[in-house]
Amino acid sequence: MRAMSALPKRLFTQEEYLALEIPADYRSQYVAGEIYAMAGASPMHGVIVFNIAGLLYNQFRGRRCQGYANDLRVRAKAGELWTYPDLAALCGEPQFDVASDPNSLLNPSVIIEVLSPSTEAFDRGEKFARYRRLESLQHYVLVAQERMRVELFTRQADGRWLLSEYSEPAHSVPLEAVNCDLPLAEIYDKVVFPA
Repeated sequence: MRAMSALPKRLFTQEEYLALEIPADYRSQYVAGEIYAMAGASPMHGVIVFNIAGLLYNQFRGRRCQGYANDLRVRAKAGELWTYPDLAALCGEPQFDVASDPNSLLNPSVIIEVLSPSTEAFDRGEKFARYRRLESLQHYVLVAQERMRVELFTRQADGRWLLSEYSEPAHSVPLEAVNCDLPLAEIYDKVVFPA
């Protein structure tokens, strides 16, 4: 008796992904040849993203800094990852992928992901591994939505990443790369945690 083998996964080129993604009415992400549809967000997720976007907007006023929420693609080095982070930010001149897709940001300094049960493992693992290849990235922020907890990964001068955790309303997350602070009490304003 022979063991059955699984059919190989179809891998897409970057060009095939963009040909499907750019005109689509939905969003999907590209990870090393595979395309994954992106699910909608919970109400808590939306409130947290809105709160953080508001905090960044207020602190960016009058400065050469820019923030993007939800719908801007970010491309990681060599096009092995195209995805839509919950928030991306930078100070200075944004660079876009004019050769392949002029709507894909190449140089975020900060990427913020609000964790969902269905995406948490990917956000912590494979996605962060690919984001780390962005030379511009200085802070990767993971925000829990089911309890007050923010994890800040900061790139050190030697290339290592340092983890800092924040879990009290009086705490504030320092984003030195864009000279901003995100107070937890404001990140979680109007968020009702599950019992």
